[in-house]
Amino acid sequence: MGKKRIVKKTGEGMDSGKKSRAISRTPKKKLDAGTLHIQSTYNNTKILLADKQGGALCWSSSGSLGFKGARKGTPFAAAKVGELIGDKAALMGIKEVDVVVKGVGAGRESSIRGFISRGINLSSISDQTPVPHNGPKPPKPRRV
Repeated sequence: MGKKRIVKKTGEGMDSGKKSRAISRTPKKKLDAGTLHIQSTYNNTKILLADKQGGALCWSSSGSLGFKGARKGTPFAAAKVGELIGDKAALMGIKEVDVVVKGVGAGRESSIRGFISRGINLSSISDQTPVPHNGPKPPKPRRV
């Protein structure tokens, strides 16, 4: 029969150790403006902070904060990622950002709200979600 496995539920929310480690790894650059790229899918939310030329400064995702499974795609997880990137941006001295949003997930708005809760101004929000013009060919009808 073998030994019975005991499954412990630990991944209930955000891991505070991962958040503090992410803030300690903030680059020491001093900037005043940047671009915030948000990619929101059904399963995850990724946020990247870049300078005006497009060079990446810092990034985070709801998976890297310790959320697992279906909780990664929730608005709560996206807000926590936005707050973390907002803290990093405040440490770098960023005052305003342009926001570029891609994807159709649940974390689109809540990640922006979490980011601006840290006191950084938004100069523009643009949606660059890719839209298929025709898409793939549909499957053949089923023969039974």
